[in-house]
Amino acid sequence: MTQIISDAEAFAQLCAELERAEVVGLDTEFLRERTYFAQLCLLQLAAGPTAVCVDPLALPSLGALRGTMAARGVRKVLHAARQDLEVLAPQVGPASGLFDTQVAAALIGLPAQVGYADLVQQLLGVSLAKGQTRTDWSRRPLSAAQLSYALDDVRYLLPLHDQLRARLERLGRWHWFEEEMAGLDAAGSYETDPEQAWRRIRGVAELDPARQALARALAAWRERRAISADRPRSWILPDAALRDLVLHAPRTGAELSAIAELPEGIRTNSGAQLLALIEAAQLPAQLPPLPPRRRPDPAQVEAVRALAKLTQQAGQEIGVAPEILATRRELERLVAGVREGGPLAGWRREVIGARLLQAL
Repeated sequence: MTQIISDAEAFAQLCAELERAEVVGLDTEFLRERTYFAQLCLLQLAAGPTAVCVDPLALPSLGALRGTMAARGVRKVLHAARQDLEVLAPQVGPASGLFDTQVAAALIGLPAQVGYADLVQQLLGVSLAKGQTRTDWSRRPLSAAQLSYALDDVRYLLPLHDQLRARLERLGRWHWFEEEMAGLDAAGSYETDPEQAWRRIRGVAELDPARQALARALAAWRERRAISADRPRSWILPDAALRDLVLHAPRTGAELSAIAELPEGIRTNSGAQLLALIEAAQLPAQLPPLPPRRRPDPAQVEAVRALAKLTQQAGQEIGVAPEILATRRELERLVAGVREGGPLAGWRREVIGARLLQAL
């Protein structure tokens, strides 16, 4: 088979073959530096001994792949899958039957964020070439060296799948992995709700209700503008500028000009809209003082430290990185009284959750 498919008929034939496969390797190459939505530039697929690139820039649609992506009986193998799935979802829909090799590797005791090349080296003894890491995948034609590099990203996924599954089963951790993949399957279309964009802004929960409402309004406005223009959020309004607008709530052009983090171009082109959003928020004439920076409670700090030590010990006992069992943020939430999710859910509860609760 040719190294790259750029013909709709050939792609449809490939997808029909993939729907009959048991395991399919999948990877993508994309660009995102200048856009809100990632530009899918190359799709790599592997099934059995065959690995091939697909040129999405030459095809009218990738819709023929929808059946394979939705088929739970076709195992889709990816490494660090979330970004690839986010990029693919608008064109091929949600995926099910996923196998993330990075997650599997973490559950057998390798580093939590092990890279694909390192995993191939450790488990298969193969050193991958690194010469195309800065390739602009949107440029055509792609060279033989570029295609070979791209195909390497999928040709080893199926052997990794076989080794990782065998080791998970041998360790009695296959059900752990299935729980993790069920969560990944449920991630859906990865669509962003502009009304929830404020959650990206750090420290909003500590502000007074008026400033919180303004943060929600500004974040939603930025998200809609970014989506509409297909430009990065930071091009519409940098995070630092958004935070300053929320904290100081300028009401006039002069006050807006005093926001040091607001770029001049954004002030010129969008200043009137920003002031209108602030006015529409109906803030009180005199905003309450900003909350003082909270110092960590010594008792809580000590409690988190004790839980972290316990998590470290548990990780050493079973040979996995402690952050796989519970992140520091999850431990902080536990100390703060949260009793759901994280180390208290699923397989983690039996491995570490009950011990953490007993230690509180």
